[in-house]
Amino acid sequence: MRQHLPGDVGGFAAAITTGDRSAISQEALQDLRSSNLAHLLAISGLHMGLLSAVVFGAMRLMLALHPVTATRWPSRSIAAGAALIAATGYLALSGGNVATERAYVMCAVALCALMIGRRAISLRAVAVAGIIVLALRPEALTGPGFQMSFAATTALVAVFGWMRDFDGTVIPQRLRPVVAVVISSAVAGFATAPISAAHFNTIAHYGLIANLLSVPLMGVLVIPAAVLAAMLAPLGMEGLPLWAMGLGLRWILAVSEAVSGLAGARSFVPGPGGWVLPLLALGFLWLLLWQGRLRWLGCPAMVLALTLWHGVVRPDILVADTGTLVGVMTSKGRALSKEKGAGFIARNWLENDGDGVDQAVAATRWKDIDASIIHLSGKRAAAAFSGCRLGDIVIASAEVDAAQQWGCPVFDPSRLRETGALALRKSPEGWQITTAREYAGARMWNTKPKRRAGRQ
Repeated sequence: MRQHLPGDVGGFAAAITTGDRSAISQEALQDLRSSNLAHLLAISGLHMGLLSAVVFGAMRLMLALHPVTATRWPSRSIAAGAALIAATGYLALSGGNVATERAYVMCAVALCALMIGRRAISLRAVAVAGIIVLALRPEALTGPGFQMSFAATTALVAVFGWMRDFDGTVIPQRLRPVVAVVISSAVAGFATAPISAAHFNTIAHYGLIANLLSVPLMGVLVIPAAVLAAMLAPLGMEGLPLWAMGLGLRWILAVSEAVSGLAGARSFVPGPGGWVLPLLALGFLWLLLWQGRLRWLGCPAMVLALTLWHGVVRPDILVADTGTLVGVMTSKGRALSKEKGAGFIARNWLENDGDGVDQAVAATRWKDIDASIIHLSGKRAAAAFSGCRLGDIVIASAEVDAAQQWGCPVFDPSRLRETGALALRKSPEGWQITTAREYAGARMWNTKPKRRAGRQ
């Protein structure tokens, strides 16, 4: 695929068919994230559903062309079986990661329902898929992929279930597909936006526009061309469908670049507290699943969750578990003690603060911190340390002689090995220190084994 489609287009094509994103440039990835189109890279429910729909529709059309197959054969069940085989092949081709496995299970449940004459899209089908996924991978419950996938699916099934009772004659026939695309994009975006913001700390303000301009093309051109290319590849005739696929992907990349370049395309939000997402999920499910007027009781729970999120207070001081990086909250945002090194930790701190700057910019704020925060970086700084005053806090990346600790707390590697990373909050009673060890509890990987009696 990358031979036929060079550059980011070929990387995009490889990503949506095999899950390999290595050929996509960082600039293109950033544009896709800023425009809320990064979900198109992950082989998830959208891709699996479109692939299955293309195969299902093509098989039903072929069976309808002959009177015998059209009238005597169970064409819908046969088409659903063919779509299930294609989805299974797609799962194997993509490597079977968690997101693709989850999408495959949901798609398989829907296709099996079609084969036995049941409604394919219902909240019961979503529940069955959720049970199967959690039985296979229970840890997926806390991941953004599971939460966003099932939130979007549940919301779409519920909303379109309500719309079945709506008199559709008021909408012209030609406009119904357009209205369906707008509603589905808006509903899915609304359902997943809080979860995405909670996990990734960003909000794409023009994501709906970008998805309306891109997602329909995925179903009309990109995925059908990919299926045709896969069928013709053994014959060496994949060039034309890949060219058509490239046209669609070029358009999507152009949309992502244009939307991400708009003023205010993306904003940052702080990470929520532990109760925010559970309350949001409770209110969301109550609103969708309950019958009658009592369903509106779900709204207060969602409002309470958003209120708690708005009032979240980030720690005043964060300390890495090795003492190599310290982050202190200032009026301008979090100040970092180093402009390089411990980049993963720095990026996570800044993202959870809702701060969109990079580590180098955050390091320029260090001059604004309280002088009572002392960071000793390296062995030379630790060796030259001459003491501290009452009320100072000392963090060191190298061991500090205990004789030099004059009444102020010193967190050097030996102490940090016992506590893990630190979060400090200032209160009238003094500093409240939360350690990673306290937060995570006693685990096999963070508890030192006890020495056996008699051994030195």
